[in-house]
Amino acid sequence: MNDPSPRSGRCAMVGRTNVGKSTLLNTLLKQKLSIATPKPQTTRSCILGVYLSERPQTQIAFIDTPGFHRPRNALGRSLLEQAKGGLQGADVILMITEVGKTLSESEIDNYLKGEDGEILQLVQKQSRPVILAINKVDRLREKPSLLPLLAKCNSRFAFAAIVPISALKGDNCNELIREIRLHLKPGLEFDSDALTDKPERFFAAELVREAVIKQTYDELPFATAVLIDLFREEPKIVRIEATIVVEKENHKGIVIGKKGLLLKSIGSSARREIEALLGRKVLLKLWVKVIKGWTDNPMDVRQLSRRIESGDGGF
Repeated sequence: MNDPSPRSGRCAMVGRTNVGKSTLLNTLLKQKLSIATPKPQTTRSCILGVYLSERPQTQIAFIDTPGFHRPRNALGRSLLEQAKGGLQGADVILMITEVGKTLSESEIDNYLKGEDGEILQLVQKQSRPVILAINKVDRLREKPSLLPLLAKCNSRFAFAAIVPISALKGDNCNELIREIRLHLKPGLEFDSDALTDKPERFFAAELVREAVIKQTYDELPFATAVLIDLFREEPKIVRIEATIVVEKENHKGIVIGKKGLLLKSIGSSARREIEALLGRKVLLKLWVKVIKGWTDNPMDVRQLSRRIESGDGGF
């Protein structure tokens, strides 16, 4: 039934690392809000982004959560707790999975098992509608193989809906919005210009961290945090000073690079992205600091997490 009345609510996005949650959020909002890289555990905070539509009037507060994984250190445990916390208060849960280029019979039979199965067990306990989005179908060579996959998913759990999508290309995203809308509350909850609950300085830190991840490739493990030391808006420019936190001395050398060239490149890349976000000229200065073994130290993780949630950085 197509109900044109205004509706709004919250939708928690959950899934394994690298299934495309952040890419989907950015596609739905038509704006880059959540950083996305090919590396696991890129998203480290629950990020709220509000989707707004006038026809029909719809407001969906999407909560992009860190990827579910089996934690190996204090940072991993913190991210897992954040991901679980993102489910609280949601009207509907959007579970996101992915497909490869092919779907063999064994792959279909084992779909929604392993880590996906653990996530499914978790969302089953929430007593809220669960929609399954099967992402990356654009790369699937044999589209008819989706039919037995959909049947297998239906046999695993009584999903409110199952929607094959391509977050990267936007395929079938309108259908996904329609399915989510069916489970929202009547009325409008957010301001007409609402976008997120995070301050601009939080996203500035995230964009610096994204540049670090992309430019250090496989040399630097994901033991990187970014803290904003200064965020000052002036009439003609925004001045930002940030510290990149790593956990080993040799990591500091990797980030700085020979004669400081890599750090300069990271800064240039991040500055362009921040200027696109703010719509203003930015002067960005970066430093690198070592906090030895911070990802294994619960106290360091908590302290950095508190600064990040207050808008002072991203990790």
